Amino acid sequence: MALNFLKSLLVVVFSLFLCSISIEGKTQVEEHVVADTVHEAKGEGFNPGEVIMEHIMDNHDFHFADWNGHAIAIPLPVIVYSPQRGLSVFMSSKFEHGHASYDGYKLEEGTIVAVNESGEPDASVKVYDLSLTRNVVQMILGLIILVVVLIKVAQKYTREGAGKAPSGFQNALEPVITFIRDEVGKSYLGDKYEKYMPLLLTIFFFILISTLLGLIPGSANVTGNIAFTFTLGIISFVVIMFSANKHYWKHIFNPPGVPFGVKLILVPVEILGIFTKPFALIVRLFANMVAGHMIITCLILMIFIFTKLSVGAGLGFAPISLGFTIFIYFIEILVAFIQAFIFTNLTAVFIGQAIEDAHGEHGHEDDAVII
Repeated sequence: MALNFLKSLLVVVFSLFLCSISIEGKTQVEEHVVADTVHEAKGEGFNPGEVIMEHIMDNHDFHFADWNGHAIAIPLPVIVYSPQRGLSVFMSSKFEHGHASYDGYKLEEGTIVAVNESGEPDASVKVYDLSLTRNVVQMILGLIILVVVLIKVAQKYTREGAGKAPSGFQNALEPVITFIRDEVGKSYLGDKYEKYMPLLLTIFFFILISTLLGLIPGSANVTGNIAFTFTLGIISFVVIMFSANKHYWKHIFNPPGVPFGVKLILVPVEILGIFTKPFALIVRLFANMVAGHMIITCLILMIFIFTKLSVGAGLGFAPISLGFTIFIYFIEILVAFIQAFIFTNLTAVFIGQAIEDAHGEHGHEDDAVII
């Protein structure tokens, strides 16, 4: 299955290469951009910075490209509520990629704003955007995949029993689940690991699925969205806080064996550490995912940048760009697994610190956590 996925990935990247060499002449290069922002230059020429930012930002539709480099957009539902105007529901295609207004609203730089009869923004109208953007749609898709896959595996265990050798997709997931249980759950949570395994497995597979879906050209970079990682970090923070015992809070507000003068410095640092732990989870995942997608986008755009100078230069650089893009894609697949594991692992570490007793144990002698 992994081999078939990698083959499909190579086909996608090669398709991007074919799209790039099918564009004829400098004018067409300025007018069409592969996979994300295929737009008219409006006299300002091709702007790689805008393309990169639009790729990593959220949007109200999915953008793809055909063999000639022309845009193919899949519109998404726009749901807007205004206290002055009420509820409006329509498809994002009504905006014509931001060039038109509809029902008193207009899309400006990815944000829906209210406009007056002349088409100018109307600041007096309050707008609440409840739309199904591509990040939201892709998160729902990732959630559906997560629920279906894990329920199917659980049902197979229920039917066949735990003693029977796994088969099919169950065979692929069992080593991963066992690894998370043994190397993360038991190592940092001791006897209490079963209580937190549903959380740890959900975090791991949800991040992994969302990241892999984001590697499909034209899809949303969900794990590279700060709101997504912030929500996951807040969930981990809430679990840590509600799991913390008296020993944890005593260590925070009254560190044992520390002189009073040192406590005046140490206690504020410990309190700050409560909030820096989820912050580290949020920023680590966000920064790594954004960086990877920006590198891939930059490598693809290098073809257009060179083609803008000379068609021959663009064609000559295309194989180099393609080679590096394939290499980074493989790295990004590895990073998807690594980042999902790191987020899950650190969450278990922080929970383990919150539930350990005065002797640094989680319920028995063999599960002391050394951080």
